[in-house]
Amino acid sequence: MKQTPTGIVLGVWLLLVAGPAYAYRPFNSTDAAVAARGEMEIECGPFGYIVEVDGRFVVIPSVILNVGVAEGWEVVIEGRNFVTTRSDVAKRRDTVRETALSVKGIVRQGSLQDRTGPSVGLEASLLLPGIGTDPGIGASILGIVSQRWSALTVHANGALLIPHEHTLGGIASAIVECPSRWPIRPVAAWVLEHNGGRTVCGLGGGLWHVRQKWSIGGGCRRARAG
Repeated sequence: MKQTPTGIVLGVWLLLVAGPAYAYRPFNSTDAAVAARGEMEIECGPFGYIVEVDGRFVVIPSVILNVGVAEGWEVVIEGRNFVTTRSDVAKRRDTVRETALSVKGIVRQGSLQDRTGPSVGLEASLLLPGIGTDPGIGASILGIVSQRWSALTVHANGALLIPHEHTLGGIASAIVECPSRWPIRPVAAWVLEHNGGRTVCGLGGGLWHVRQKWSIGGGCRRARAG
């Protein structure tokens, strides 16, 4: 059994929207909410540190762009720049990974849209070739269910995945957060991925809603694969 990764991921999300927004992709999952039509959200993780079997990496930066293109629909573009801390590598030290182009829509408006019951969303993604790694194209289809109560909010995700290697896999994950009215909210996430092997991941962190257009978050993630 090998262990990967052990890391600390620190991020700052700049949210360019008129009202409060909720950004969860750094937590390996997402929520059943989208950017409003004509609005944009930028999630920027300026610094991350990851330790895995392939070595130690600094992530500078991680960027996700969400653009509302229609009522209840958004387009998402994302990617992360990994820089190895080793100086003796023969190939390039920096690689762009986890690049994707996605379309996300809300199929049922619920508690995240200030209505009753769960909010339900779907997201289709094209996994793009990386730079210096991950050649080829993959795809995924993701279902999202979010429910907000007065005491907590839960986001459940389930996805079918065809990665760059063109194998068939799947991902199940959940996020639990403290009440959205708290200015600083502890957040925990769990992820189970099966793709040629099983990976179990846990993450703990927090989100600080600084003001209407700003949120700051940080977290620590640990995973075991084998």
